Amino acid sequence: MKLGLKRDQVKLAPYSDEWNKEFIRIKEEIQTNTPLDGECIVHIGSTAIKNMDAKPILDILVGVENINNIAPSVIKGLKKIGFLRLKVERPSEIIFAKFTDNSYEEKTHYIHLVNYGDELWQDLIFFRDYLNANETEREKYKRIKLEYVQKCNTGIEQYTDLKEGFVKEILKKRKHKYH
Repeated sequence: MKLGLKRDQVKLAPYSDEWNKEFIRIKEEIQTNTPLDGECIVHIGSTAIKNMDAKPILDILVGVENINNIAPSVIKGLKKIGFLRLKVERPSEIIFAKFTDNSYEEKTHYIHLVNYGDELWQDLIFFRDYLNANETEREKYKRIKLEYVQKCNTGIEQYTDLKEGFVKEILKKRKHKYH
């Protein structure tokens, strides 16, 4: 299993059990090097969905009590294990990435730091769990992704935009379920 994509590259790899093994390894590193509890470190994204072709980048959701007041030991610990904060501006989310080397050209892992249990936390977990439980929707999502990469191997923003409508439809199901 090789993880990594260069900036703006779009490539899919077939599902691999190795992705979960790598998540467990990274989770242990995070727990060893930060004060974070294992309960707030979760595997998300397509690499966490059974039988899903995915970009070979591992997405990890990390919940903190208050994203606006993160303990310096969290940032320091993530940096120690190779995660650097990206300049991505998103409301209620801080993104870290791990790279293959010091050229910072190829990302292998993302950490999505959010408030534990908030709406974004719940949405990301719901999406993963829903697709793991629903083969029809999982196959629909896989087709959307495959159709894009058959035409193009760059344009990460366009790729994300293409998936957005599907993701929003799935997240509506969570809203209806709990409201």
